[in-house]
Amino acid sequence: MRLIRFGPKGAEKPGVARADGQWIDVSSVVKDYDTRFWGEGGATWLGAELRAGRLDRLPAVDLSGTRLGPPVARPGKLICVGLNYRDHAAETGAKVPDSPVLFTKAVTSINGPNDDIVLPSNYATTDWEVELAFVIGTRARRVSRARALDHVGGYLICHDVSERQAQIHEGGQWFRGKSFDTYGPLGPWVVTADEVGDPHVLDLSLDVNGERMQTGNTKTLIFDIPYLVEFISRNVTLEPGDVISTGTPPGVGNARKPPRYLQPGDTVELKVTKLGAQRAKVAREVD
Repeated sequence: MRLIRFGPKGAEKPGVARADGQWIDVSSVVKDYDTRFWGEGGATWLGAELRAGRLDRLPAVDLSGTRLGPPVARPGKLICVGLNYRDHAAETGAKVPDSPVLFTKAVTSINGPNDDIVLPSNYATTDWEVELAFVIGTRARRVSRARALDHVGGYLICHDVSERQAQIHEGGQWFRGKSFDTYGPLGPWVVTADEVGDPHVLDLSLDVNGERMQTGNTKTLIFDIPYLVEFISRNVTLEPGDVISTGTPPGVGNARKPPRYLQPGDTVELKVTKLGAQRAKVAREVD
């Protein structure tokens, strides 16, 4: 099942794709894809209603010309994993970590999948990072590896946009460098775990202006998703609707010689197998 949120910023409605591919507006039966939806088994209920045909009379949604919002409504936490591909660690000159490197992005950084990425007027070293992310479906506290995937509600694309000057050269401020407004595009949709199947065989790619910058596959993750859920939930309770982004493959701009960064007017396209694509324009902040 594919879940979207569509409409103007701050007024998105929930939608879902029927088996025939038609998108429908489910706002009359689901308030939003938020913590309560995931925590109360909303995805299971919605899937059953959809398969039974009880939603067929709901209004259709034409996505042409319709803005897509982030498909998870205001997650309580957006946790990211750094250096989770060996070849990405190598290109940055970093040691392969012995345990997951975790940081958070501010939820105010979250953006729609095709919304503009707005570069701040006082920085000029913004980089790209395509990532597989997942949303927690049920509360996870001290979860074992064997049961970890039971707590995953679905998968989505995360663009971990990163301002390298702020992240690396101003005291190692990963949180700040990763949390500028618009620096967390999510979507275009969440695909529920049952439809994705094995999340460790997915291709990832990122193009800038049609030029391939990143190519990877989740089979080369250093710490796979069960490990991440077990590791994080050992000490941090994961709540329904929390989003975890699993790291980026090689090809980031900061590792190029010379480095290359996003510029106003660029178009960035991200793809992950089964999870659709993001396509965003880059703009410059106006003071």
